[in-house]
Amino acid sequence: MNITVDPAKVPALNVERSPGYWQTVLRRLLRDKVAMAAALVILALLMLAVLGGLITPADPYKSSMLSRLKPIGTPGSLLGTDELGRDMLSRLMVGARLSLFMGITPVICAFVMGSIIGITAGYAGGAVNSVVMRTIDVFYAFPSVLLAIALSGALGAGITNSLISLTVVFIPPIARVAESVTTQIRTRDFVEAARASGAGAFTIVRVHVLGNVLGPIFVYATSLIAVAMILASGLSFLGLGVKPPEPEWGLMLNTLRTAIYTQPWIAALPGVMIFITSIAFNLLSDGLRSAMEIKH
Repeated sequence: MNITVDPAKVPALNVERSPGYWQTVLRRLLRDKVAMAAALVILALLMLAVLGGLITPADPYKSSMLSRLKPIGTPGSLLGTDELGRDMLSRLMVGARLSLFMGITPVICAFVMGSIIGITAGYAGGAVNSVVMRTIDVFYAFPSVLLAIALSGALGAGITNSLISLTVVFIPPIARVAESVTTQIRTRDFVEAARASGAGAFTIVRVHVLGNVLGPIFVYATSLIAVAMILASGLSFLGLGVKPPEPEWGLMLNTLRTAIYTQPWIAALPGVMIFITSIAFNLLSDGLRSAMEIKH
């Protein structure tokens, strides 16, 4: 007995696709109000870094000894003036560019180099892992502050040398995290299956390993931006980073330290900006970490 079924009369099934991992992470992150508030602060600072030179109320480099150390709320200078009579609001706005650049750039460079070193050592294992990681441990053993100061002192003051010093400081911790995550991933069943099918090491790392290790490494690197900003500001404060008259928050703290007894609120403004930026990056990093902890 032949039964003919009319396809037009068969009801269509509504199949809902489950959201992918990164879509789930994004949804969880968007529901985190604290992380979103931190992201808005960072976005505002980035916009300030890009447009700060165009929207400043005054010339951040123009000095006037007759207008030095004016208090907050002075007409024409909303946040007062510094020790040379330069407008503090304008210098803080323009200083966001250098401060964020000094905090983000070395972390990006260290993220790339540290990930390559850590993933290579973690996937290779054996003697290669031992040699690479023991070399990394030599740098990792030094406190980051002392290592940054020593490298900057040896290389000399300047933005480029500060970036090199901070990059070297952050490569060891990122490489250690990358090696640890890669060592866990390379023993998974899907990696063993790819290896058994004849796939090469480069193909396995590119297709199966990178997608699983870059997320945790990226989250950890995000948390280092706050540390990088503080270290970069510390180097500028010690005279090993940005040189005058560039408006960088750490350098501004150094030049305003003599005014702490006469205008303490003005002297504290660069420190407040460093604090707000560091807290924002830390909160965003915590939000990313929580969003990525999805239990299957």
